Amino acid sequence: MSERIKNFFREPLAAIADAAAEVKPALRAVEFGTVTSMNAGIVRATGLSNAGYLELVHITAADGSAHTGMIIDLLADAVQIAMLDAAPGVAAGAEVTRTGRSLEVPVGTSLIGRVVNGLGEPLDDRGAVAAEDHWPVERDSPPIMDRQAVTVPLATGILAVDALIPIGRGQRELIVGDRQCGKTAIALDTIINQKGQDVVAIYCAIGMPLSSVATAIAELRSHGAMEHTICVVSSGEDTPGHNFITPFAATAMGEYLMAKGRDVLIVYDDLTHHARSYRELSLLLRRPPAREAFPGDIFYLHSRLLERATHLSYDNGGGSLTALPIVETEAENISAYIPTNLISITDGQIYVSPRLFSQAQLPAIDVMRSVSRVGGQAQLPGYRGVTGELRLSFAQFEELEAFSRFDAAADENTRKALERGRRVREVLKQVRLSPRSVMEQIALILVLNAGILDAVPIETVSMLIPAFIASLRNLPQTMTEHVLGGHRLTDGETESIIAAGKKIFQASAKDMT
Repeated sequence: MSERIKNFFREPLAAIADAAAEVKPALRAVEFGTVTSMNAGIVRATGLSNAGYLELVHITAADGSAHTGMIIDLLADAVQIAMLDAAPGVAAGAEVTRTGRSLEVPVGTSLIGRVVNGLGEPLDDRGAVAAEDHWPVERDSPPIMDRQAVTVPLATGILAVDALIPIGRGQRELIVGDRQCGKTAIALDTIINQKGQDVVAIYCAIGMPLSSVATAIAELRSHGAMEHTICVVSSGEDTPGHNFITPFAATAMGEYLMAKGRDVLIVYDDLTHHARSYRELSLLLRRPPAREAFPGDIFYLHSRLLERATHLSYDNGGGSLTALPIVETEAENISAYIPTNLISITDGQIYVSPRLFSQAQLPAIDVMRSVSRVGGQAQLPGYRGVTGELRLSFAQFEELEAFSRFDAAADENTRKALERGRRVREVLKQVRLSPRSVMEQIALILVLNAGILDAVPIETVSMLIPAFIASLRNLPQTMTEHVLGGHRLTDGETESIIAAGKKIFQASAKDMT
């Protein structure tokens, strides 16, 4: 009798377990269903009685082509599936296969510098993505106890924002305004300015024309920003389901890096297109429309997306995810349904005014209608030491300017306030895709407050600013390190900057006149 049989009689249970392990079949139950109808990217299927919400499924068309979909509605006798890719061959009778898992996307540092779609599939010519892991696109936001206060600034390189509407790492700041007013330019400026700041940027384009996406990516590449940027793209040519999951997929990619202790900036361009895609999905699913035909859960859709942006506590790695969602208004109507929802979800907004855009005041940021409810706590002390009453004085200038149009005879104090305000407006102008460093911004505000620009002709201010910025390179590097280290400028450092300003602005202004 063999030793195996002897062991079987002596220890029957252990022997049976060992024998079963040797011949254990690598089988798994797979559930199949059948497509009953297909309409504008929405598939209705039966036979998937155990399917779950947001589960990934594979559909095999009659011509043998394979397609991907996501279960988005559970009915008593059927499920409804949002197609994630173009599926012209899918029709009634096609086979649906459950995967048993939710939709996941590749994550990891290997995505940096890549252009992918909402499924994590490469759109560039650099081959397959070498993923470190796969994370589900839908994840719970971090608990409150796992978060910490926003205390670290996120520099945008835009003077009007960093000085007057500061943003902190982990904040959600909405960019809102009419179309073609420079909202995307502000976001791209911010991404470009993260070069060398140890911040990974994610540019998420949702339902945009491919030509606009290609232009944005080309600008990022030409300014060296793709070295720290991930581009996640869905276009207007993609299915509503693909547009729907794209911002969630981009957020999952950012959350993985945040969990590793990295600081991440994510731009959603824009959530207006995302809301329209979800409205299209909902109407195709026969869900009842509410205000402006959007479904009632549109607020929950965006809140569960943006709540994932946060600054984790140091016990959880200390990483952060900063969100800059963009939303489009019509005729400056910020009280429309989607803009109102997003304003109430986010921690502030940067309002881009078509009136300022038409006046060539670029970037067209309306400082008085913009607000940051968190970033002031993260602003560097060097800014707080020079901005002071700048925001209030600029508001008073705008009121004075409006009244001065009706009364040409103004007293001396009013005339000086108007001249100072016009120079503030000139300093706030900035060339597109040319972010300014922290030291450059603080220096410009210093010479402005010192009255050095008051004697400079208004038409020459913008011409002299580049020369002044170039002269700052002659100042000690320790001055910049002092400011970035969280300290205010000393009296000696302030005097050095003012002296450089007098040398450039006053002397050059005399030469030009």
